[in-house]
Amino acid sequence: MRILSIDIDSLRPDHLGCYGYHRQTSPNMDRLAARGVRFDNCYVTDAPCLPSRTALFAGRCGLHNGVINHGGVAAEPFIEGAGRGFRSTLGQTSWPACLRRAGFKTAAISPFGERHTAWHWYAGFNEVFNTGKGGLERADEVSPVALDWLARHGREDNWFLHVNFWDPHTPYRTPPDFANPFRDEPLPSWLTEDVRAQHWRGGGPHSAQEVLGWGDDSEKDLAARYPLQPTAMHSMEPVRRMFDGYDMGVRYADEHLGRLLNALADAGTLDDTAIIVSSDHGENLGELNIYGDHQTADHITCRVPLIINWPGTTQARSDDALHYNLDMAATVVELAGGAVPSNWDGHSFGAALRRGEASGRDYLVVSQGAWSCQRAVRFEDYLCIRSYHDGYHGLPDVMLFDVKRDPHEQHDLASSRPDLVNRAMSLLDDWHTEMMRSATHAQDPMWTVLGEGGPLHTRGMLPAYLQRLRDTGRAGLAEELAARHRREAED
Repeated sequence: MRILSIDIDSLRPDHLGCYGYHRQTSPNMDRLAARGVRFDNCYVTDAPCLPSRTALFAGRCGLHNGVINHGGVAAEPFIEGAGRGFRSTLGQTSWPACLRRAGFKTAAISPFGERHTAWHWYAGFNEVFNTGKGGLERADEVSPVALDWLARHGREDNWFLHVNFWDPHTPYRTPPDFANPFRDEPLPSWLTEDVRAQHWRGGGPHSAQEVLGWGDDSEKDLAARYPLQPTAMHSMEPVRRMFDGYDMGVRYADEHLGRLLNALADAGTLDDTAIIVSSDHGENLGELNIYGDHQTADHITCRVPLIINWPGTTQARSDDALHYNLDMAATVVELAGGAVPSNWDGHSFGAALRRGEASGRDYLVVSQGAWSCQRAVRFEDYLCIRSYHDGYHGLPDVMLFDVKRDPHEQHDLASSRPDLVNRAMSLLDDWHTEMMRSATHAQDPMWTVLGEGGPLHTRGMLPAYLQRLRDTGRAGLAEELAARHRREAED
């Protein structure tokens, strides 16, 4: 058995052809989906990057593994203390460690560990190839390393190769000789001029007037080095550049994914290789007035594509059941002949996969702790977000969206559907109670982040940002944020 895991950073499913997108961004992924299973409701337990991949590779959500932030105490796994043996729990029960025990050679091609100082992420890998640019490498700098590995090992049996592409992640950086195939194609219809103008009057990091962060001088150099990357949504022209830049990144990653598939075909092993395509999180492209980033526990940031082709097991179909990304990892371990550790939060859906059926969870709880502090409940057609720290976006404490009819989260139903809000908050309380019962540490890391002054990317930023809001005609918003975050406004 061979397993190829493709992890494309910041990849949102609704910008892929196989998920119904009107632009041809993903011909190779579409072909994989046409002969495998496309999962329509897979969500990461914890967003964004560091929490998400830590949870996936640990098999445990952030509340259980300790990592929900990009800095501070909650950017490191919980210390096991005096009870730690010669090998840590993570070293024995990580996703790659489980596959090694099942007889697999495990390898990763990714700069992720260095990018986030996530040395724990290497647990269980036989080999790690750091492509060396901390997530700024293009697919043409990653795929040669993967192709070399496949040339040396592709015909061997029992390997697991994890390949990490970064191209859709900002700053948009497809090479100049990669012509824009979407130049004359229509934009997604939901982001109209009226929506853009409304966002322009709002604020927050990576909002319409501050697309690269906070609107400070450090962004000018980044924009100069990456001409595809817009810096402010002053009109529909940069909106088009954003959608084109993102979609070009998806298409470029897809093209290099195709090269890996061709290498397997040339080796005669494509039909005998399990192939998984997914992501660490999605990417808000205007949703909630967040442009080109992943700052919330919302439908757009936390929902990820998942395509599984497993020889002799999967049949061409879609699956609309609710799944965590951790459930995919547990399924891979089971299908590979391994044992899912008892401490994992992920549950295998391998039996349903074999039967060609959809079988998932009744509801999900997803979290964000690096740009805001939020937890959200995904149930039926709805997602209800509870904000403990709004990341300076001025978001209500509770929001409710019908993500089936309103996937871009433009209509908050919280005030009109208190029954659904109450149900969601009850589910959130049930989840939290159950998770803390089985936790190894008494402190929920979400409270740790709040106690440290909030998520890493907003700490210390408010005073200067309040002045920018006042200087750019948004004094009313500045006063609202200052009133809501009094302590941080005075730092």
